[in-house]
Amino acid sequence: MDIAIIVIYLAAMLGFGFWGRTRVKNSADFLVAGRRLGPTLYTGTMAAVVLGGASTVGGVGLGYKFGISGMWLVVAIAVGLLLLSLLFAGRIQKLKVYTVAQMLHLRYGVDATSASGIVMLAYTLMLSVTSTIAYATIFNVLFGTDQTVSVIIGGAIVLLYSAIGGMWSITITDMVQFVLKTIGVFFLMLPFAWAHAGGYEGIVKRLGTSHFDLGAIGTGTIVTFFVVYSFGMLIGQDIWQRVFTARTPRVAKWGGTAAAVYCLLYGVAGALIGTAAAAFLPELANKNDVYAAVAEAILPVGVAGLVLAAAVAAMMSTASGALLAAATVARADVMPLLRRLTGRRPAAPEGNPEHDVRANRWWVAALGLIVVVIAALLNDVVSALTVAYDILVGGLLVPILGGFVWRRATGTGALWAMGAGTVATLGTMAALGDVLANEPIYVGLGASLIAYIVASLLSPRTPAAVMAVWDARQKGTPEPATASGTPEDERAGEASPSPTR
Repeated sequence: MDIAIIVIYLAAMLGFGFWGRTRVKNSADFLVAGRRLGPTLYTGTMAAVVLGGASTVGGVGLGYKFGISGMWLVVAIAVGLLLLSLLFAGRIQKLKVYTVAQMLHLRYGVDATSASGIVMLAYTLMLSVTSTIAYATIFNVLFGTDQTVSVIIGGAIVLLYSAIGGMWSITITDMVQFVLKTIGVFFLMLPFAWAHAGGYEGIVKRLGTSHFDLGAIGTGTIVTFFVVYSFGMLIGQDIWQRVFTARTPRVAKWGGTAAAVYCLLYGVAGALIGTAAAAFLPELANKNDVYAAVAEAILPVGVAGLVLAAAVAAMMSTASGALLAAATVARADVMPLLRRLTGRRPAAPEGNPEHDVRANRWWVAALGLIVVVIAALLNDVVSALTVAYDILVGGLLVPILGGFVWRRATGTGALWAMGAGTVATLGTMAALGDVLANEPIYVGLGASLIAYIVASLLSPRTPAAVMAVWDARQKGTPEPATASGTPEDERAGEASPSPTR
């Protein structure tokens, strides 16, 4: 019965993928769902993409080990999403771009900022790989397959529905996954686990009050969660691409706020499930096995299948969102950069919208295959993902957020910030010999901020024509006559968001 439920779920994902295909007419439909999502769809898809395997299986595992204090990882994600939604989402939605690198180019008028796409591509690829490995471990148990076969099964399904309908397919499947996660975590796992553990009194009787200490995981770890994950939410391409789908700035602001509140509750629920599990499953060796172990130990047949499907849904929603983000960055930022570096002329914009969508599908398919191959070859890519995440925050956070809040900032400052932050982060990792250490991200952010301020003050101001277009986009007013067009008018890979391009 449990296996049948998972199989039905996987088949449904493909079906919804084909349904989403009917709504795709051009690149805007494929990459950002035509920028037409209303509050319900936007809230569901945003919550789905930020709550992946780390938030679901990992969050329960942290609750098992540290008690209620295990909630802080997901709480940090929720806080980052809340800040993004209240402070920046409305302004981001008005920019009408496709990628973070295009935002940097629009704000600073410097082509070299597209180099940020390389970091973003590495980050989104590794995010998709880790999610693929995560749901493959569940398939290993359910289907009795080895790692390679499990990765191929899940990876092929994610690749297909993502390539078929792009963001529309992902949005529709995300809503199904959002519903499954809500039912599985809040209405099944949490009440069943707490009832089996004897409630609060039963847990305290077996474990004492230590599992209800909010600081048990450690102050340093909590601070690092907020620095890495909260800031990561502010600048990740996979998150911004969801912001671009909002119908209006208001939807982006308040739909994202609702998703953040949901994430906060989700983090608390996961930690409470793990806390209860520690009371009746005290000898599990691997905390990442707790979620599946609880489902198998206390839930009836069929119900356990729904709960496991919820875990798979969480991982697939992150994998598909990261895959589409990687394809968008590769086509819109990395390939144009490589053409410029090799002296080749930029490709001419595609005149046929259907052909343009087909090209986007090929990019998703190609990168999807790369994700499957990497996931099949590796069992643990946490270190690689940590490196990508640290470089993302250490190198890109300051120039991205600085562009919104400091008008004196310049393209030179942005480039120096990107370089200094990346070098300092990687250099500190090398010096410490530990990619999982906390120090690299702090050193990288400090170096990036200093370079940003100093280089901006020592360089000429951003040209008035560039700032005029930037201001017009943020206000939603007509652009100056010098603007050469918007990304909506041209192919995503060759968008020209500023008059200096």
